[in-house]
Formats: sequence, structure tokens, C-alpha cells
Amino acid sequence: MTKLKLIIVTFVIFANFNLLNAQSVEEIIKGRKAMFSENYQTGKKISILLKSKKIEEAKPLMKKMSANYKKLLDYFPENTKEGFKTEALPSIWENKDEFNALMQKASDDMLKLAKAIETAEDLRAVQKELMWSNCSACHNRFRAPH
Repeated sequence: MTKLKLIIVTFVIFANFNLLNAQSVEEIIKGRKAMFSENYQTGKKISILLKSKKIEEAKPLMKKMSANYKKLLDYFPENTKEGFKTEALPSIWENKDEFNALMQKASDDMLKLAKAIETAEDLRAVQKELMWSNCSACHNRFRAPH
């Protein structure tokens, strides 16, 4: 790798790292709340599409939800435990590995769902198993009742 390429790669990595660090606590909390809200709305759209047997239209939405779950892994730094009407429980930070594993599982399961709906006889059941059960698992363990 040339010296210039190395400098550019180093700069890009540093800039991306600092971008998240430069976000305020408020921006991070509001960002994660917005992403979870988007996933919920997207999940409802997926349900409607699957009920109408519009499988191909639902697949890109599943991939979008999967990507959002991966992004959410970066939205729970230590300094965002409180404030700005967060509903995140301290158990997220007390059990960070478990929480991260659940976000990764939710992401992976959305991709599995996109494949499973092609051959599933009961679309509602497979959606419940691979999508809504992950939502429930996270809410039951890591989100304040609302």
C-alpha cells in the first residue's frame, strides 16, 4: 500500500470513529430511539405485506431492519444510560455481551426470515419466530415498561 493510501485509510477510520464520539448524548439517544421506532414501523409493514402474500416487496424491508440492528450496536455507549427520555434499562450496560448478542441475533434472524418466507407454509408463524420474538426478548429484558 502506498503511503498516500495508508494516510487516506487512516484518516477515514479516524474520522468515522470521531464522528460517533462527537455526537452528543442527546443525538445518540434520539438516534437509537428513532432507529427502533423505524424498525417497529417497518415490521408492521412487513406483516401487512406478508399477509397480502407480497413476499418480494417485504424482503428489502427485512434487509433494512437487519442493517439497523447492526447499527444499533454502536448506539449504547456508557455515557448514554440516562436522559432524554431513554427507556433503556441499566441491564443493557450490565449485560452488554448479552444485549449485543441479541441485537446481532435480531439482525441475523431478519436475513433468515427473508429466506424462510419463500418456502414457509405459515408466514405468520415464521415471522413471529424470526422477527417479533426478538423484539419481545429485548423489550422484556432491556427496556422500561411503557
